[in-house]
Amino acid sequence: MKYIYAFLLLVTSTGVFSQVVNDTIKNDSIGKMETELDEIVLEKKKKAIERKADRTIFNFEDQPQLNSGSLYDGLKKIPGLIISDVAGMLYQGKALQVYMDGRPLNIYSNELNAYMEGLPANSIEKVEIITQPGAEFPATSGGAIINIITSKNTKKYLSATYSNGYSYTKYDDSRHRFNNSLLLSSGNKLFTWQVNGGQSYAESYQATRFTAPGVVLSENYTDRANRFYYLKSGVKFDFKKDRLLLNYDLNGNNNTSYIAAEGAGFTSDDKTKTKRFYNDAMITYQKRFNDPFTKLDFRFNYNNSNNDFSQDSRLNQNTVLGNNSNQDFYQFKTDYTQELKLIEKTKISAGVLADRLDFTTESAGVRNLEYTRSSYAAYGEAQVTYKKFDFILGGRLESYDIHGSTATDNLIPFDLTRFFPNATIQYNIMPQVYLNTNFNKKISLPDTSSLNPNNTNYQNPNVGFFGNPNLEPSIFNNYEILLSAFEYFTINYSVTDANNLIINRIITTQSGGAASVSQNLPNATIHNFSFGIPVPYMLFTKGLNEVLKMDFNPDEINFLYIYAGSQKHNIPGVDTKAVWNLNFSSQIILPKKIKLSANFNTTTAGGNYYYYTVKRPLYQQLDLNFSRKFLSDNLSVSVYVNDLLNTNRQGFGSVGTDLLYTTKTDTRRVGFSLNYKIPTKNKLAKESNILSNEKQQQDNLIKN
Repeated sequence: MKYIYAFLLLVTSTGVFSQVVNDTIKNDSIGKMETELDEIVLEKKKKAIERKADRTIFNFEDQPQLNSGSLYDGLKKIPGLIISDVAGMLYQGKALQVYMDGRPLNIYSNELNAYMEGLPANSIEKVEIITQPGAEFPATSGGAIINIITSKNTKKYLSATYSNGYSYTKYDDSRHRFNNSLLLSSGNKLFTWQVNGGQSYAESYQATRFTAPGVVLSENYTDRANRFYYLKSGVKFDFKKDRLLLNYDLNGNNNTSYIAAEGAGFTSDDKTKTKRFYNDAMITYQKRFNDPFTKLDFRFNYNNSNNDFSQDSRLNQNTVLGNNSNQDFYQFKTDYTQELKLIEKTKISAGVLADRLDFTTESAGVRNLEYTRSSYAAYGEAQVTYKKFDFILGGRLESYDIHGSTATDNLIPFDLTRFFPNATIQYNIMPQVYLNTNFNKKISLPDTSSLNPNNTNYQNPNVGFFGNPNLEPSIFNNYEILLSAFEYFTINYSVTDANNLIINRIITTQSGGAASVSQNLPNATIHNFSFGIPVPYMLFTKGLNEVLKMDFNPDEINFLYIYAGSQKHNIPGVDTKAVWNLNFSSQIILPKKIKLSANFNTTTAGGNYYYYTVKRPLYQQLDLNFSRKFLSDNLSVSVYVNDLLNTNRQGFGSVGTDLLYTTKTDTRRVGFSLNYKIPTKNKLAKESNILSNEKQQQDNLIKN
């Protein structure tokens, strides 16, 4: 046990990326230490990975290997996170609902991928993956949430940060990407404000093949040019203890693709255009009381997403497809939180929510879907600390009313009121070492991309992509057990039982072609096992005893972080196998304070993602990043190479068919990025966060 404790202590001292304090704190000095930490919190270096009981937080702002390139590139390097055209976005086997700055983003599928590829990673502060969403989160999360935080701390003086990046690839021709962004913030006695805006331009290439035995159904070669712009703004007014926050965001895409394709019985040369405009407005009023742990928040949120897709033949000079959609989302919610002096420490939370979503689609000028969904919810939750145990018990009552019509018939109405419980027990073995068990029941409503009956991707005579307006919601029972030691050493096992699971699969059409469709799967069970462990390289040269005697800066050591995760989808009547996801991340400090970050991701082949058989790894690539800080650490510069060995290509089979789908994208890319913070002499400037309305982390009762 002595050596196990010593090893875990070593894990803490290396911290992989973090600043660590190993001092033993006596019980009678805890209050004093907490006060001191509150006073210096702005000087504390952010951890690369911060593990809470219900979430894992990845710091993008200070991690060059994550914030070089696009948000899409950075997310793919997070251990345990899988992003692919067929699997969607999964973390430890759970499909993720995407939030931006604490509120639902409400864009999906191809539109979501285009958004993430357009948003520069150096505009992101951090990414939270919430694997155990409590009752305060809508039950529609399905079981896991990814919350992308773009906001920075606003200072009460004029400050500015400029970021840009450029990358280059050559597949059969040269292709370029670049981005620029600017963050401005300031404040006075009446209010503080912040504006973050930017643009990106990205060229890319993709080759795909759909084959059946002895025949090529479709072989496509696609050249894309994606244009993306965004603006995020926030204003905060302080009224003594209360606050009023106004936020407005907008972003858009103007993307063009040229697709040359051929297959059995056809040859085509098409041009597709996708124009998307998204805007989001939110008003938040935060009522505060004499007791700093008592809070009452009111929030109203509205967002709109409009998408136009067209496909024109360059051979016949005619329009093949002309589809568009419009989505309006309204939400009102209020949350109340109070701490009570019961047992040792108790916090109660309660709130109500009401939202509405209206979604319409058109094809060739004919409206072929009208979809309306209304939700109402009320929740209550209690968090209790007793000795070495932390308990959370909560429940959420939600009611749904879904109705609509297609061009030919009414949709099957869905009317449901259901209670969704959640419970967590955490045993704190020792400081920063805990065992956590969790259960929650969730629901996942079909997203508008899956409902859309129109093709918004690309089609030819042999291949099509279609949604399903009659999809029903999915119900999840999630069970999880987690052992965490000093943030970075983790062992996790979870099981999800799903009913009416919404999936995407490829089927054979009556004409002998292939189609990607959305369906409800009656039953499925998802098993996930994962572990992560950091290994400092000095362990092999100096030995454990010598390392424990050393006093060093964890940010200036060399280490390797190893992550492995297994996901298995059990489907009745289908013989499925697990897929392993492996990640190796290394940091090496070179001369002149140059930091080398190497990241290798791969998955095994031969397993299944629902009805897809993985013939080649979902992804397999080696990324290198060289970074250094200049000008008193105000200027950060990175030079990187993604997919150095050019090994990232995918291949999938489809259960029940003889179809095979393969794809290769120009993922080998060389580039640079920089981030410059204009320095200031005002070291005592007060900071606050106004672009994100997320709750402060100290609101969490559960200990780390």
